[in-house]
Amino acid sequence: MNFSEFQNQSRLYVIGTLEPEELEEFERARKKFGKKAEEFITKCYALHEAFALSLRPAKASAAIKDRLMAMVKAKQET
Repeated sequence: MNFSEFQNQSRLYVIGTLEPEELEEFERARKKFGKKAEEFITKCYALHEAFALSLRPAKASAAIKDRLMAMVKAKQET
């Protein structure tokens, strides 16, 4: 694995989507590239966290709220 491939795999590693065999190869490359690899992984984690914090929760539609309230009311009546 070259460093460019390692960078691509790092992004998948950070979000937890590497398959077990990919993870083994990734860990070998991580050791091979040493400090450079650790710095890149740290940047990936920072970007991942920043992205997660930038997301805004979706607002529930009125229809969903009405359905939920109807379910609660029906449950209370039984």
